[in-house]
Amino acid sequence: MQAEPASPRVSPRAGWTAAATLDVLSAFLPNRAVSRRSIALIAAAQVTVAVLLWYRAVPLVIPRPGEVVAALENLWMVHGLGHELWVSLSTSLEAVALSAALGLLLSYATVLPAFRPVAGLVSKGRFLGLVGLTFTFTLATGGGHSLKVALLTFGMLVFYVTSMSSVIAAIPRDKFEYARALGLGEGRVVFEVVVRGTADEALELLRQNAAMGWTLLTMVEGLARAEGGVGALLLNQTKHFHLAQVFAIQASILGMGILQDYALGVFRQLLCPYADLKRERR
Repeated sequence: MQAEPASPRVSPRAGWTAAATLDVLSAFLPNRAVSRRSIALIAAAQVTVAVLLWYRAVPLVIPRPGEVVAALENLWMVHGLGHELWVSLSTSLEAVALSAALGLLLSYATVLPAFRPVAGLVSKGRFLGLVGLTFTFTLATGGGHSLKVALLTFGMLVFYVTSMSSVIAAIPRDKFEYARALGLGEGRVVFEVVVRGTADEALELLRQNAAMGWTLLTMVEGLARAEGGVGALLLNQTKHFHLAQVFAIQASILGMGILQDYALGVFRQLLCPYADLKRERR
């Protein structure tokens, strides 16, 4: 009896490579779900290309990565960049907490028709520039740390109220009717449908506004420099045309902002693990 020829063996490594290649290629097709490994690989490739372009394609007046790293070390050791980042982070977190508390209070109050004009008036404040309000806030707070927190809180509050009011106004009527059909009173309906029902969106909007707060922070710290902060340090380096130091400070702000954004995202997932279950891209 003739023996059957042995089937060719495919090494697990080769099979995994083929599957990984197909997964990476599928990332270039619309509405495809890919693994985190493939996304990390694509992100690493894009970062590598960006760094190479930074080395070769940008004008010579832009500092190279090595110069930025050296400037970052100098700022950390000589100018106290770590302390300045902590000052800015504490100011940012304080303003985020205040804007969240006030914004949610005003947004949830829109279930009462009497408070809707107030929330609408606050949301219109997003068209006002902070520079034009500096004098008013200085008189109200006396300057210093209170001025920075007040300006930063106002800058985030007006956008947070706008977004949250829209979220609450977009709640379908059937959710309210379903809660009433269960025999819940209006107060319980507001808590279950409005407060708990929009908690994940409230945290996501807070995360976005906290990121926007970092773009306002450098300007606010430039107005009140007594406490320092990365904003004051950035303006000082810009004034003397120290471009490598400016890029290093910007990179530090970017890193701190990413860490804060990640922490708020983890906090949202812990409190609202159900939020992303129905999304196509998770």
